[in-house]
Amino acid sequence: MEFISPIKQIISQLEKIQSFNAQDPLDDTRKYLETMSLQLSGKKESVAMIEELNIPMEKHQIPIRIYRPKGKTTQKSSAIVYIHGGWFIAGSFETHDAVVRQLANKTGSAVIFVDYRLAPEHPFPAGLNDSIDTVKWIVDHAESLGIDKDKIGIIGDSAGGALAASVSTQIGELLKFQILIYPAADNQLNTQSWGIYETGPVLNKEGGIQAWKWYHPEGNSNPDPLAVPILIKDFKNTPSTLVFIAEHDALRDEGEVLAQNMKEAGVPVDIRFYKNMVHGFMHMGEVLNEVEQVAGEIASFVHQHLEIAVEKEG
Repeated sequence: MEFISPIKQIISQLEKIQSFNAQDPLDDTRKYLETMSLQLSGKKESVAMIEELNIPMEKHQIPIRIYRPKGKTTQKSSAIVYIHGGWFIAGSFETHDAVVRQLANKTGSAVIFVDYRLAPEHPFPAGLNDSIDTVKWIVDHAESLGIDKDKIGIIGDSAGGALAASVSTQIGELLKFQILIYPAADNQLNTQSWGIYETGPVLNKEGGIQAWKWYHPEGNSNPDPLAVPILIKDFKNTPSTLVFIAEHDALRDEGEVLAQNMKEAGVPVDIRFYKNMVHGFMHMGEVLNEVEQVAGEIASFVHQHLEIAVEKEG
């Protein structure tokens, strides 16, 4: 396989990353993602405001951050719920801070980042339940949050794409659009793209197998389609969807199959294939111009579907 020069530069940088004082493989994965994001995301955009809240549940709280875009003065804002990637076992406010800031400003929407519970401490369906409960809470509290409950969509990257796809099948009637960025979709890791990119860049098969075992321990013997969205048959609630696929990505094939499954179920799906890109490239804005391009395409899709929502109400 041949990589373009900026990707070669990124791969070289990734190989040098050492997780500081990692206690075990899980801690190493979490620290690696934080370090990668810090080194490659580039300059963070300023936003109008960031609010940190905890959504009260019966036995725990769900931490969220609300990013308010620059220059937005309307009383009721559109909103995007952001479900982060990290193999269901990693990821935090900090790993996706640069990405979410950029998307808030580009889309002109408040972006709500969900710090859902992670495996292995909290396997499936904890993260999915937190994601669903967050969307419901935002709709229920839209007035006090300054959000228009009829203008809410969802974005998920990587493992967050798997979660977002499942959220949409459960409560898609509350959402005006869905955007999946190089989504994880299958726990089998047996596609052609996994064969090609088994050892990277970015992802590796050994780590993927372990992550799926932690997230969905019954996955091999009794997989739940809400954990493994490539198995979902019923997409009846899923809103219009935009899917980004990266060429040099182990998740490429399963992402394409998931998009095709949605299409065949009657969901309007727009697939954007990013040639030369690797998994996680949205964290690589320091080096890659494509990050800005994707953010622009996301903004166009969001604006198009929010206008459609307004027209339907009218």
